[in-house]
Amino acid sequence: MQAAQHSSICNFIWGVADDVLRDIYVRGKYRDIILPMTIIRRLDLALEPTRGTALAAKAELDAQGVTDQETALKAQTGLSFYNASPYTLRELRAQAGGQQPLKANFAAYLDGFSSNVREILDKFDFRRQLDTLAAADQLGSLLDKFLSPDINLGPHPVKGADGSIRLPGLDNHAMGSIFEELVRRFNEENNEEAGEHWTPRDAVQLMAQLVFEPVAEELASAPYLLYDGALGTGGMLTIAEATLRRLAEERGQEVTTHLYGQEINAETYAICKADLLLKGTEDNNVVGGPEHSTLSNDAFPSLKFDFMLSNPPYGKSWKSDYEKIGPGGRSAPRFVIQHGGDPAYSLLPRTSDGQLLFLVNLLSKMKDETPQGSRLAEVHNGSSLFTGDAGQGESNIRRWIIENDWLEAIVALPLNMFYNTGIATYIWVLTNRKPPHRRGYVQLIDATQWHTPLRKNLGQKNCELSEADIRRIVDAFLEFRETAQSKIFPNAAFGYWRVSVERPLRLPGIDPERAYKPAEIRQLKAAAANGSAAPAAAHPVIRKIHPKGAAPEPLAGRFPQTIQGQPRVVEYEPDLEQRDAEQIPLLHPGGIAGFLQTEVLPYAPDAWYGPGSVKTGYEISFTRHFHRPQPLRPLTEIQAEIAALEQPGGGPPG
Repeated sequence: MQAAQHSSICNFIWGVADDVLRDIYVRGKYRDIILPMTIIRRLDLALEPTRGTALAAKAELDAQGVTDQETALKAQTGLSFYNASPYTLRELRAQAGGQQPLKANFAAYLDGFSSNVREILDKFDFRRQLDTLAAADQLGSLLDKFLSPDINLGPHPVKGADGSIRLPGLDNHAMGSIFEELVRRFNEENNEEAGEHWTPRDAVQLMAQLVFEPVAEELASAPYLLYDGALGTGGMLTIAEATLRRLAEERGQEVTTHLYGQEINAETYAICKADLLLKGTEDNNVVGGPEHSTLSNDAFPSLKFDFMLSNPPYGKSWKSDYEKIGPGGRSAPRFVIQHGGDPAYSLLPRTSDGQLLFLVNLLSKMKDETPQGSRLAEVHNGSSLFTGDAGQGESNIRRWIIENDWLEAIVALPLNMFYNTGIATYIWVLTNRKPPHRRGYVQLIDATQWHTPLRKNLGQKNCELSEADIRRIVDAFLEFRETAQSKIFPNAAFGYWRVSVERPLRLPGIDPERAYKPAEIRQLKAAAANGSAAPAAAHPVIRKIHPKGAAPEPLAGRFPQTIQGQPRVVEYEPDLEQRDAEQIPLLHPGGIAGFLQTEVLPYAPDAWYGPGSVKTGYEISFTRHFHRPQPLRPLTEIQAEIAALEQPGGGPPG
């Protein structure tokens, strides 16, 4: 589809809202009418060529008393939907009468659709709008707009009297692009959350190629299951399917694909389902609506998938899901697992942002029993890289992923790639079947400068990934070598220990030759607090008697000493006000002990750490690895500027 055709159709439909709905609905409600009407007109035109045969088949089935007619009527249309009413949109508009008869006929027309289309209309809550439109005497005007000879939403071209093509048909890809643009415009009008409903197709195409190209030579003439747990309008599934089929065909293979998806937003689910219907795709593997939250109501708990792509919502609370799955994730076992010796290892992040849980959901659906395993890609904002301290859900997820060696790469995308936001976004690429040369390593790719400017901004989207940009990123991924934009790290490079470093409590009035019991320590601390005497470095430390025979662990604050003539192991009472937390890289020479010996004890010889405080965390910093410091200005330039400022009348311009 030419860009001019795309723009013309979008502008025409956008204008319908202002022409027909302005005095009936507030602007935020326009899409409740325009989007379903766009779908209805598309379906209406797609059914035109088989209209006669379908009606004849229905009449015969009625005469035979057949009540379950869905399969037979779908066979007549050659599509996965039909309309068995006595009308087309044009025919019902041509009927004589006012708004009320028109409303009744329109309702009958909608009732004539197959059950899958009726579900779409129910998700849009479209029937409820007929009363409002008819009462405002605008139902006929709305139909007139969509029946205009100046627009063609059908898959077949409109020809002129001489047989030439007057208006080209729209293939499914083109129709999907128009849907996306309309949804973008409506969302921008309503200040929707960034990227809530869909992902730009250039980003999706990149994700698909990152998922499929590494295993393109291994594709076989076999069935493959594709899944998206944050389905939106379905663009990821359809582009992924097209990419998989193309790569297979180029290698002489004919794959069979089965699409699965789940979407909580009823409206975007309806758009997705309509698109799948038009493609003839069996749509019973796609579910949606408020009752279908992926996090608390997994629609496919027992299924595993070959390929998965998703763009979950960022910064969106999942508190309602948390309340449904219960404390500790008791009704969602995929979020509380066994890892690192912990039988109840929690993958539950804070309820303010659930985006990483969607990634956990995908990982729980990887195939373990097949040689190829599973490959997946998911889009996240920057917070997924570093939020959450060691032991918290976000860090636990990163640790679980990296220690299982599933993370192949993370790609930093250009800013302002998405429609309603300029935030930094990243594609995570994962698999449970890493090729040998990638095992034990993670690749970071900085693609922030690889983009093409748009001639005209689409919302906040001011750039796109051209085919050349996508090829450049995918090649950097496949080559797997160090460059200015590609860095390769061992898995452990992203891990650290979080350690509590203690200092002994010093109080006045302490007998340095004895060890104090817990009750005595409490009394001494209370006395010091009441006297408002701040601990001083000159004061002796409080010691506690440790059980006889315990092995000394100097760095853990336990020391061998002789008390009252007998060998004992004692430990210091920690000063909570001097407690500090150190973040020690897993790759630090000598580990925790080596770090304390070189970085802590030279400055605090009496410090120690508590082994029970040690927690393992993981974080990923693109800034640290790809920071490009600005070169210093030449000294001569600085001196010249200072001299100019010192001259009479000198000073900065303006």
